[in-house]
Amino acid sequence: MSEKEEVERIYTVPLWRAWVTPRYRRTERVINLLKEFAARHMKSKEVKISEELNEMLWSRGIRNPPRRVTVKMVKDKDGLVTISQPAE
Repeated sequence: MSEKEEVERIYTVPLWRAWVTPRYRRTERVINLLKEFAARHMKSKEVKISEELNEMLWSRGIRNPPRRVTVKMVKDKDGLVTISQPAE
């Protein structure tokens, strides 16, 4: 696989570490966990989360984010990783 191709993968990301933080910061911590996971697994420092996924994470408020989430990560030719919900 050359570096000029797009890479697309689907992951189920465990978010249990967000429950170590205080309740009033949990969804913020989930966002950071997703970005860290994407940077580690897709080998890139530039990570963006789609608006739809962001709204889904925040839909239950700041105190009760999901415990795990299935996401699609796409790394483009420039190294930017975009995290979105997989098409079902």
